[in-house]
Amino acid sequence: MEVESRYVAVRHHVEGLPSEDDFEVKAARVRWSPESGEVLVRNLYLSVDPYQLNRMKRRSASHLAVDGIVPGERIDAYGAGEVVASACEEYKEGDVVAGVLGWEDYTLFRPSPGVLMSKLAASDDLPLSHHLSALGTSGMTAYAGLYEVGRPEAGEKVFVSAASGSVGSLVGQFAKLAGCYVVGCAGTNAKVDLMKNKLGFDDAFNYKDEPDMKSALKRSYFPDGIDIYFDNVGGETLEAALANMNTYGRVALCGVISEYTDASHRAVPDLLEVIYKRITIRGFFAWDFLRRFAEFTGVIGDWIRQGKVHVIEDISDGLDSVPSAFAALFSGDNIGKKMVKLA
Repeated sequence: MEVESRYVAVRHHVEGLPSEDDFEVKAARVRWSPESGEVLVRNLYLSVDPYQLNRMKRRSASHLAVDGIVPGERIDAYGAGEVVASACEEYKEGDVVAGVLGWEDYTLFRPSPGVLMSKLAASDDLPLSHHLSALGTSGMTAYAGLYEVGRPEAGEKVFVSAASGSVGSLVGQFAKLAGCYVVGCAGTNAKVDLMKNKLGFDDAFNYKDEPDMKSALKRSYFPDGIDIYFDNVGGETLEAALANMNTYGRVALCGVISEYTDASHRAVPDLLEVIYKRITIRGFFAWDFLRRFAEFTGVIGDWIRQGKVHVIEDISDGLDSVPSAFAALFSGDNIGKKMVKLA
């Protein structure tokens, strides 16, 4: 069996701010046979995530944990799709799956314990797109980062940066469910309104309106200090948060998007604050908690059904829109989880 497919590739390594011109859509033929042991998936939704930019660089610390992206070659990414052919008992034609697929029309994968792929139950009553957002790696990152790294207790004070994004928007809601006081920051007033009026944050602010973030946090949002900081940004925001942390505060270091396109924004934290306040800073990513994926998604799914968690998604249409969707992540245009719908 052979199908016509297309895939998105980078033309070259991307070192600065990404643009649509950095990408190309290439044609390919995908071959599957009953003897291959492989599963052929027609992709329906593709995840678009900022961390992919680090994989596109010639050199990045991210390559220690995930493979770099080679110019001209396919780009693996989280997604959801329908099985159209299978050479293994575990998957049947017509099954709907979510896991590591690719920025392409069709993906071949060979099932193994090291491949993140799950078959969705026919009785699943939630939108398929949710399996890329709250029930995918964004949800697992938010849940594990808050509960396993942040370890919140009722009454504690939580600060979330990039709090209207795919991860931050969930972290804030999870922290409220844990009984915490939650403040988020983002880059537009519309995003601030979303956090305060729909997502249930106690407060939120536009960081562009606060040239002195350190003073603003102390004066207006955390006069009694921060217990947990969930960092998606790095840079000056991390420095300001550390300056306002309480003793034994915890920092869940999820992303540093301010540094992805400009290394001059790299944070220079006051390490004396860290030492004498005994602050814990832990970097992590979703794959650290892969064994608990089913547990996380079960809990989050119940919260969604009960109306306790709102899922915010930003969906573009068609494979050709992947480059513009990816570039938009770094201009602050999107709200919630960015993804592309193929069919």
